[in-house]
Amino acid sequence: MLLAAGGIAARAQDSSSAPPTNVVSNIGAQRWNWHAQNTDIVQGDFGFPAKYSGPASLDSGGEVQETITVDLFAGARLWHGAEAHMDGLMWQGFGLTQTHGVEAFPNGDAYKAGAENAQFNFARLFIRQTIGLGGEQEDVPDGPLTLAGKEDISRLTVTLGRFSPLDICDNNTYASDPHTQFMNWAMMGNLAWDYGQDTIGFTTGMTVELNQPNWALRYGFFDMPAVKNGFSGDDQFLMSPQSGKYGPFSTSWAMMTEFERRYSINAHPGVIRFLAWLNEADMASYTAATALLLANPNNVAGDIAAARAYRYKYGLGLNWEQEVAKNIGLFSRLGWNDGHEEAWTFTDVNWTASLGVSVKGEEWHRPDDTFGLAGVVSGASRQNQQFLAAGGTDMLDGDGALNYGCEKVLETYYNFKIHKNLHATLDYQFITDPAFNRDRGPVSVFGARLHWEF
Repeated sequence: MLLAAGGIAARAQDSSSAPPTNVVSNIGAQRWNWHAQNTDIVQGDFGFPAKYSGPASLDSGGEVQETITVDLFAGARLWHGAEAHMDGLMWQGFGLTQTHGVEAFPNGDAYKAGAENAQFNFARLFIRQTIGLGGEQEDVPDGPLTLAGKEDISRLTVTLGRFSPLDICDNNTYASDPHTQFMNWAMMGNLAWDYGQDTIGFTTGMTVELNQPNWALRYGFFDMPAVKNGFSGDDQFLMSPQSGKYGPFSTSWAMMTEFERRYSINAHPGVIRFLAWLNEADMASYTAATALLLANPNNVAGDIAAARAYRYKYGLGLNWEQEVAKNIGLFSRLGWNDGHEEAWTFTDVNWTASLGVSVKGEEWHRPDDTFGLAGVVSGASRQNQQFLAAGGTDMLDGDGALNYGCEKVLETYYNFKIHKNLHATLDYQFITDPAFNRDRGPVSVFGARLHWEF
């Protein structure tokens, strides 16, 4: 799903909370850079009990799937405070059962548009203008989406172009990047946030960020795809093979705002982030769609187009991280949305809560290794439950019937360094009541990942 490079906003932390790795200082501003990454993930399960299966159910017979992503990043300094960045993305492969049947999906690189042959997209193509407000400065690292140099801690940053809302908001030191950290979707972003994106996670928008030594305030406005889980209009020009179309700009959009507060407890940094978002798109009301399905029992395809109209959808999120000891951090996300409308771009979850721990391997003399353990529980609104029980099919789910239960996922991984920039990961995920259904599962998903970056 995302993210090759981590959040653009990750550099906004002050010196008391920023990770100490890869920091540069006392050098001239970098004029240009380039980076690359490749991630290969293999996941599978041996099958699981299921009383029935539907059009969007995880295959209960067992399967093995793999995904491959390659990113080539390039950045250039344009004028004082301005940078341009590009990310050329190639992807290939599929998630389990074409990325269906689990809300907290186990592979962050399993786009909802799987591909048997290699696909190419300019995932990111944006300009960032930073306006310093004076005072103390901090070092900016050389990274896939940043140029090395210095900038004022107090600053205003405007980003315009094609990128992901997750580049700006809902970042987390311990759980954001499925290429190096947890693989599950729930650990790379808030499952209840139906954020603006095309089917591989990117779209066009603008963000404004005000950063201060101990806090930051961010706002973003993004284009939504014209059709559910579709490619955006920009994909007609930035993707091969071409796909997508523009929706009406006045009624197909996504907004977000995030307030971030940084603090320290006994010299251990922590961050808490409050997220609010509002979307408008051609979404079906769950209530209207359920009535349509019940009134037309012969509607085998589950067509609910007649229930769609331009509607608003809104939600809230909380993101927390805390270092509790050297090389040990805790994190959590909470999310909620109004639960009246179908999912448009991300998952069918209406509320979610996660908690996890991340441990670096310095204690066992492997400082570049990481162990992680996390759990997430997610649920559906009453209207969503009624829609699924009537045979409805949404973004990731649709078993034809529903014995409702909250979906629960436990993930653990060990990421170990092989050589320099090459890492391998072993991953295990245990899923109960997949897609909110007590009549299916539990499922054990085993995974392995190979990641290289420069």
